[in-house]
This record gives sequence, C-alpha cells and structure tokens, in this order.
Amino acid sequence: MFKHILVPTDGSPLSDTAVARAIAFAKEINARITFFYSQPDFPMPIYGEGALIDPTTPEQFAQSAQQEALRILNRVKAAAEAEGITTGVDTQVNEIPYEAIVNAADRHDCDLIFMASHGRRGIAGLLLGSETQKVLTHSKIPVLVYR
Repeated sequence: MFKHILVPTDGSPLSDTAVARAIAFAKEINARITFFYSQPDFPMPIYGEGALIDPTTPEQFAQSAQQEALRILNRVKAAAEAEGITTGVDTQVNEIPYEAIVNAADRHDCDLIFMASHGRRGIAGLLLGSETQKVLTHSKIPVLVYR
C-alpha cells in the first residue's frame, strides 16, 4: 500500500521511539524511508537594556544546525539500513517545521508521513500549537501519528 514514507525527526526521545516504530513498519510493508530534519533559522537577536547578546554569527549558527541535522539523520539512517530498509535523508532550514515537513513529503513523492504525536511540551506547546496537528491539517497525503 505505502511505498515511500517520510519520517520527520528532531532527535528527541519521543521522536527516536517513533523512528524505531517507523523502521519496523517500513520493514513489514517493504517501504522505503526518507528521514527529514527541519533546521531552525538564525534567531534574530533582541537588543536593548538587559538583553543578552549571543556572540554566534548567522554563519556559525547555520553550520552548527547543519551539523546537528546530519548527526541525527545519519544515526537514524544507519538504524534503518541495519534493518535492510532503503533510506534517504533530507534537511531544510525553515522556521515553520510543519511547512517544511509537508514540503519535504511533496518534494520526495512520499505517500505517507509517519511522525510522533507531539514535540514541544508545556506552555511552548500550547502557545505554538502541535506541529503534528498542523501537519495533519495541511498534508494532502495520509499521516500516521505514533503515540
């Protein structure tokens, strides 16, 4: 039924659990996986009295974010390949993770998005809303939510 699964990951324990289940699922149905990591964009510094100044330049931030993305993606790719799954990886800088996820699924012609039920917790999750909920709302392909 499903032949190409997009699996967004952020390297968190919840995401790692979803990745492990996605690998098992892909193996069961003989599907391939593209793992995706949405990189944050450089945060605009806030200047003013009492503001903290981050000495990181946009270039340093981008390099660090890229290294983190590759570290996470290479780890999950190796886990999938150890199970005989054909895999690919992708990462993109985007301040709106759900948009990046939906775009990645389209760009790679995936027929399913397999993701964890939620990411941020607490007040940040309430204020920002669930990225998973936004993917469910905006995706034109099926989304399997792992809890």
